[in-house]
Amino acid sequence: MDDKQIIELYWAREKHAVAATAEKYGRYCHAIAYHILGSREDSEECVNDAYLKAWNAIPPQRPDSLQAYLGAITRNLSLDRYRSAAAEKRGAGQAALALEELRDCVPGGAPERMDETLALRDALNRFLEALAPQVRIVFLRRYWYFLSVKEIAASCGMSEGKVKMVLLRTRRKLKTYLEKEGISL
Repeated sequence: MDDKQIIELYWAREKHAVAATAEKYGRYCHAIAYHILGSREDSEECVNDAYLKAWNAIPPQRPDSLQAYLGAITRNLSLDRYRSAAAEKRGAGQAALALEELRDCVPGGAPERMDETLALRDALNRFLEALAPQVRIVFLRRYWYFLSVKEIAASCGMSEGKVKMVLLRTRRKLKTYLEKEGISL
């Protein structure tokens, strides 16, 4: 079943929309949640919460890419759960390491106005588009999917040292780029 058909099921409020979503994107969403949380049980809960959130949001929303939409929901829910667990001193996974690595590259705290958030998003998208494809893949696997350096090295056919160097250089480029864009760090 393609994305348009699944979205139509949501719009028609057909209960099997969630089952079709789980069949097509379940593994994808579980992988995102697991790399952030490091726990199968917590990941399962986040993915189920993502399905519920999609059910409640579609309609009125009609996402262009159901995969990206579900990935973003799953990622945000997983990060919220991770932050909650970390606040209680019981977090695990790659999220803490990846977020710490980015700490000096992106502005801290929540922007006070929506236009600041949009400016940062747009700047990040332009930055990512300008990267070489393999560098972009390494960067996104680390900072979007929270894969470990070892997992990235294995999936990209690189040494761990090379992955670390690519990430270091890309973070430096990102910091410089954001400063040139006028986004304060």
